[in-house]
Amino acid sequence: AMNRVIMIFFAVAAVLGGLDCIAGNKKGYGERFEEAFRLLGPTALSMAGMICISPALSFLLARLLAPLLRFLGTDPALAGGFFAIDMGGYQLAMQLADTPDWGGFFGIIVAAVFGCTLTFTLPVGIGVIEENDTGYFLKGIIIGLITMPAGFFLGGLLFGFSPLQLLGRLAVLLVCALLLVLGLGKCPSRMLKGFRLFVRALKILITLGLTIGAVLYLLDLQSRWITPVMDAMQTVSSICVVMLGSLPAALFLQRLLRVPLQKAGNLLKLDETAVTAILIGTVSVLPALTMLKDMNPRGRVAVSAYLVSAASLMGAHIAFTMGVSPDLTGPLIAAKLTGAFAALAVSLWMERRSST
Repeated sequence: AMNRVIMIFFAVAAVLGGLDCIAGNKKGYGERFEEAFRLLGPTALSMAGMICISPALSFLLARLLAPLLRFLGTDPALAGGFFAIDMGGYQLAMQLADTPDWGGFFGIIVAAVFGCTLTFTLPVGIGVIEENDTGYFLKGIIIGLITMPAGFFLGGLLFGFSPLQLLGRLAVLLVCALLLVLGLGKCPSRMLKGFRLFVRALKILITLGLTIGAVLYLLDLQSRWITPVMDAMQTVSSICVVMLGSLPAALFLQRLLRVPLQKAGNLLKLDETAVTAILIGTVSVLPALTMLKDMNPRGRVAVSAYLVSAASLMGAHIAFTMGVSPDLTGPLIAAKLTGAFAALAVSLWMERRSST
């Protein structure tokens, strides 16, 4: 029902954007409407290849990563947590899981945060944000990844796991978070360089996926290791069609809620655009990422950190979870919001420390 309400709101906003576009873009909604379509290219470049190559990647992860994870004392379902929940993460986790409960936990709660960041927010973000915002964006992402286990812990407790079980199963992610903390504290510039390298590797992988997908399509061939490029494009197109509504909606909300947003912003020492991006990012990541260019540096880092956990919560992720595993909806919401607010708090605290 929640999803339906959001979609109706977006549909109305799309009408608003379309009409303003026809009228010569007097109110700014038409500009946002057009921007949604302009983002089709960058989004497809950074996402379609990932969708194409995900069957092959999940096969490799199942063979290589799953045994290693079992050896490290966690459930091999964690390999599914490396993909976004709606990009094959859930199916892979359920396939690899030793028990269905852990499959659900890693395939939904972990995939909706960690997987979504790796296979969606990071590559798509790098594709659509401006070059000089990349450093702030990556710093935010690192902070978001550091606070992410807090959300997993709460989500797991609500799902019925004991603290000890969770500590054992999440040890791998906790160690990663700890290494990120040390890295960010000791040598932030090296850390960012490492992340840029990771993003470059990810880009190569995504471009490979897109190339193979295109070749198969042009030669009218099929492979069980590659998702057909047209299916991938359908996913990308559907996201951009939603943005025809969500981008004008973001502007509308920003204008409608100007006073409360300014108050919240003053409280957090963030500008209005950043507070709006936080609201919108909870529904849909892309519009929030396109707003980074209009924020101050503090806002860029804070919003990027917040999006690691909060991304798409009220949109795609709740809808997906209600469809496949309704009993995980509550734990998912709790996990994503806890991780997101923790990330926001840490990033604001760090920015305050660095500016004093």
